[in-house]
Amino acid sequence: MSERLRQSDSEAPAPPVPLRRNRRFQTLWIGAAAANLGLETVEVAYPLLIMALTGSPALAGLFGFTQIGTALLVGLPAGVVVDRWDRRRILLISEAVRALTLAFIVFSLMAGRANFGLLIAAAVVLGTGTAFGAPARMLLIRAVVPDEQLTAALSQDEARSGAAALAGPPLGGALFLVSRAFPFLAAIAGFVISFLCALLIRVPEATRPAEPADDAAAEGGKKSALGPLTTAFSGVRELVGDRLLRSALALVSIFYFSITAAILMVMVTLRDQHHSPRAIGLALTGTAVGMLAGSVLVPRLNRLLSPGALLLAASTLTTVAVALLALPLGPVWVFAMLTLAALGLPALKILVDIMIFRQTPDHRRGRAIAATITLIGAGSPLGSLAGGLALQFLGVTGAIVLIAGVQAVITAAGLANRHVRSARWPA
Repeated sequence: MSERLRQSDSEAPAPPVPLRRNRRFQTLWIGAAAANLGLETVEVAYPLLIMALTGSPALAGLFGFTQIGTALLVGLPAGVVVDRWDRRRILLISEAVRALTLAFIVFSLMAGRANFGLLIAAAVVLGTGTAFGAPARMLLIRAVVPDEQLTAALSQDEARSGAAALAGPPLGGALFLVSRAFPFLAAIAGFVISFLCALLIRVPEATRPAEPADDAAAEGGKKSALGPLTTAFSGVRELVGDRLLRSALALVSIFYFSITAAILMVMVTLRDQHHSPRAIGLALTGTAVGMLAGSVLVPRLNRLLSPGALLLAASTLTTVAVALLALPLGPVWVFAMLTLAALGLPALKILVDIMIFRQTPDHRRGRAIAATITLIGAGSPLGSLAGGLALQFLGVTGAIVLIAGVQAVITAAGLANRHVRSARWPA
């Protein structure tokens, strides 16, 4: 009996390594942080460079629309590829292509041959790289983190995004003042570091994920009838078919819709109040500060609240904060309200990630994550469009009330949904 007990004790799984000592995760995190900081740094340079070359703010906006639009358009097919190919290799190719694209822009600047057409072509390539790289990186992080550390790992990942959003824009502006090429060089360095970090790790799951025979056969039948389009949309169908995920994605997407529209509106408000561009820029960092602070709160919120309660609390907080932006109380008030509005976003995003990782089989996670990025990402361009139209026809106060009203309607729908209210975390 004692020998059997000793044998069972020896076969018991060893406790997981603490997250701070998980070298593969921390290496991936360092690479992601470097790439994110570079992206946030260079995002400031694109519109400044385009306006310097063309004098057109509209063309500067078209660059961002093209980059985001390409990422959304390519996102669903990219999810299928990520499910079928080596995810580490996809990330390496993505980072290499993005670094080389930015290097080409730097060379064109040095040669005096930079033009708007070149930059738009670069936007397409960069958006495509994001569509493939983002889900591949997420799945690699999941592969090196045990289940019990998933929330903590995703919280650290969200903190990285918030810190990059806070530090990148002022760094990009300062570098652009020194040289137009410097922000692009900083982004290249970020992608190179990310490439090297991905190159250093070894992940058993990085090979092509196994696809169960029944799923493969079913998918093959769909292909014969409708072609690859059905496979690409399978992630969307899976997410929309889950009541809680459907509600969560709607709330996160509406958050981006509301925040994007609100930022445009408060920029107009602060400009009309004759505040300096520096004061406006500092006020708008409230979103990044809120995300950074919210990422620290995620583990505690996940312990205290059910998924449904977390969704509804975060959405209610955003609704109130966006509505209060209608009060013309200056940059400090805008900073505080944007911080408050963004406070619940990390918890919402991590909730969606956890539900996907714990409920979706590994061979379909790439499609599910790509669908998530696409559905959530659609909120920003729609918010920009709706915000601009609302400003033109309703004025600042009316536009803010309208956007807060949309957020409130979605929140009320969640409150009325018994499946959302009774939702529980998956085992």
